[in-house]
Amino acid sequence: MTLAIPPFTLPADAPKAEARPHTFTVHGRQIEDLFAWLKAENWRDVLKDPSTLPADIRAYLEAENAYAEAALSWAGDLRKALVAEMRGRIREDDGSVPDPDGPFAYYTRHRQGGQHPLICRRPRTVHRIAEEAGDGETGEEILLDGDREGEGLAFFEISGAAHSDDHRLLAWGADTKGSELHTLRVRDLDTLTDRPERVENTAGDAVWNAAGTAFFYVALDENHRPARVMRHRLGTDQAEDTIVYEEADPGFFVNIGRTQSGTYLTITASDHETAEVHLLDRANDEAALTVVAPRENRLIYSVEHWASHLVILTNADGAVDFKIVTCPLETPARAHWVDAVPYRPGVMIRHLHVLGNHLVRLELENALPRIVVRDLKGEEHTVSFAEEAYSLGLLPGYEFETNRIRFVYSSMTTPSETYDYDCVTRARILRKRQSVPSGHEPADYVTRRLFATAEDGQTVPISLIHRRDLALDGSAPLLLYGYGSYGTLMPAAFRTNLLSLVDRGFVYAIAHVRGGTEKGWNWYLDGKREKKPNTFTDFVACGRALIEAGYTAQGRIVAHGGSAGGMLMGAAANLAPELFAGIVADVPFVDVLNTMLDADLPLTPPEWPEWGNPGESEAAFSTILSYSPYDNVAAKHYPAILALGGLTDPRVTYWEPAKWVARLRATMTGGGPILCKINMEAGHGGAAGRFDRLEEVGLIYAFALMASAAAKDGVQAGH
Repeated sequence: MTLAIPPFTLPADAPKAEARPHTFTVHGRQIEDLFAWLKAENWRDVLKDPSTLPADIRAYLEAENAYAEAALSWAGDLRKALVAEMRGRIREDDGSVPDPDGPFAYYTRHRQGGQHPLICRRPRTVHRIAEEAGDGETGEEILLDGDREGEGLAFFEISGAAHSDDHRLLAWGADTKGSELHTLRVRDLDTLTDRPERVENTAGDAVWNAAGTAFFYVALDENHRPARVMRHRLGTDQAEDTIVYEEADPGFFVNIGRTQSGTYLTITASDHETAEVHLLDRANDEAALTVVAPRENRLIYSVEHWASHLVILTNADGAVDFKIVTCPLETPARAHWVDAVPYRPGVMIRHLHVLGNHLVRLELENALPRIVVRDLKGEEHTVSFAEEAYSLGLLPGYEFETNRIRFVYSSMTTPSETYDYDCVTRARILRKRQSVPSGHEPADYVTRRLFATAEDGQTVPISLIHRRDLALDGSAPLLLYGYGSYGTLMPAAFRTNLLSLVDRGFVYAIAHVRGGTEKGWNWYLDGKREKKPNTFTDFVACGRALIEAGYTAQGRIVAHGGSAGGMLMGAAANLAPELFAGIVADVPFVDVLNTMLDADLPLTPPEWPEWGNPGESEAAFSTILSYSPYDNVAAKHYPAILALGGLTDPRVTYWEPAKWVARLRATMTGGGPILCKINMEAGHGGAAGRFDRLEEVGLIYAFALMASAAAKDGVQAGH
């Protein structure tokens, strides 16, 4: 850990994007965008074929990539060391705990040195004997070899693999460009060969009918939105596929699943605050769809099936943090909903899991999760843990008539542990403990839960980890991670990669800002639309609280966030640049106003409930304009910034980070450096291979180390 931290090494001149003024007027306000040209007019074509990117845009992006690599060129040894450390913490032949389903147990694993997963199974009886003997390979069938399928491709990612009820077929999807245009194929599990048919431009997952003669999938429309549910009959051409459901509202996305009972296909149409669920009997797949409850504005619900009833998780009747209701299968409308688990303010039900004899829920109170099990008599008991901050998740599995549930527990210091839990005997069986081959001693680290006070008096949770021997005198650098959108919870989970920073003297902290659900659904509502600025001021408050508590000092914080969390990074840079040594904005949603005004972009209409519709509402326009990072870049000193993007990203398009960096360079008065790196062969998730991803993390961590070292030494590298 004694490798010297190198300085930034900048070429004489940073790339300078040509200013090509584009002016437009909204609600009587004139907006000028100097760098709108970086958005390719043929962006739809670029998603499908990156070679169609216009030459002037490609030249600029390649110049940015070269500049970023040059700026970090002295960090080559550091990046190699970081990647080697992170790879050393991965058990390369690791796999999931086999999940039983009828005669087989299914699982995924990696081979030593492999980039992509293997989809496998073993006969259930063989699995049980082999498990008792500690034998992980006897009887194994490799159904799908991700390394072989991805061989020779610059990008490859398996999106899903679903076996038919009779275990003879596997529907699997893959993305080969990073654009999330997935191709579905069908593998014969007797011969382990793919059938000739291909189903293109899908969302990537499939649900079989009960007979295994057809599967359902979600097709993407011309604007890359999941809009239709299709039925594909085996042995037919995709052109003959039947529309089962089509969503008319461009603001709603469609997804599919199946109830835990296996009886029904579920079709959910939803945006960020309204949902509507349709059911289709998998044994009679040409029957009419049954709508559970017609959509009502801001009514959210999800559905499970139990015997002659439906079990529904919903926010109906003012249940802000959700409740569980039941209704007869034959009369599913809201008028027949009866409370099974009433709404309790401050206790958020995050997940519902229904088995033949038990109703299981994952709930959150005071930012800590727990599992609650209810039997047929209505008696309940709780599964929880004692650490100050931890992560807990339910794994649904395949089976319904079982008393077993599976959950995963970890904390920022405790590696992931997978347990099987018997809901009747309450026996807790450890099935797997995450292995850290290079070694990990939890006692060497401290994890804490702190609270910052926001501008309006709200208390904002912070989870953090540092080495036990770290001197808490304010001198330590600190990486502060944040997201705060869509109600997404950032768990205080174990992550081996971050130890490469922590072992070098960093404090690593997660700011659980408004826009997430760490403190319930109201925590989310207080960080969206007109209240979105709370997310940004919460993050700044967390940084200041950590300084006041002696964990770091002003100018020693490196902030990190991605996607909507990248918006948070841009807003924090504009609000309080003095707090930060550096900012990493990963696929950052920073051009918020322009994106929300463009209804043709893939995610814009479905995003209006989250941010507001600035074209329709003058109030929404004013709010977004007040914080949109791109539109609020000012003539001031900015910290070092690393912006990352993906050329084929349909979620946060490549031009958002590119435009933001161009405007920063043209406007700021000092600071930096400002670096932009666009992955020309990947999309929103970056590289797909598990070791290729480490290269990206190594880049981010090298930047964080270099930025914090430069700030400590009082160095301004220029922009």
